[in-house]
Amino acid sequence: MTQIFISLGSNINPAHYLQAGLLELQAIFGELQCSSVYESEAVGFDGDNFLNMVVGLHTALPVAEIVRCCKAIELRHGREPDAKKFASRTLDLDLLLYDRLICQTPAVLPRTDILMNAFVLWPLAELAPALTHPVTGQSYAQLWAQYDKSRQKLWPVTIDFGQPA
Repeated sequence: MTQIFISLGSNINPAHYLQAGLLELQAIFGELQCSSVYESEAVGFDGDNFLNMVVGLHTALPVAEIVRCCKAIELRHGREPDAKKFASRTLDLDLLLYDRLICQTPAVLPRTDILMNAFVLWPLAELAPALTHPVTGQSYAQLWAQYDKSRQKLWPVTIDFGQPA
């Protein structure tokens, strides 16, 4: 089984859509390891704040199938197929890591957002602090400790989703 990590984000009715995303991911993949939920300001555009989190899980599915599943979940929950990168969204699911795989297609892995965005790195470091980035060789805890936290405003929030069954 392959260990993967997927980020979830939303700034349109975000608690609802994060919970919907979690339930669908659980229905497909089974048990999820969930980070805390973090609120952040929109990055790259003026918009409402986002709620973000990361889930970890194990799967036998290939990368292409995981990407397809994530896109299908997004579409089922109101994501526009031609949505701009920097725009408000109901649900955004991104495959961050597929074990230690480094590739460009069918997804860029490890996802570059890990090193660039606090809303990805902090929850990933929370879930897998000792795991090392396949390119830098540094642990996610080290990467988070070194991250310039003045670049993006981010704070943990309490959202009671209940536990996915």
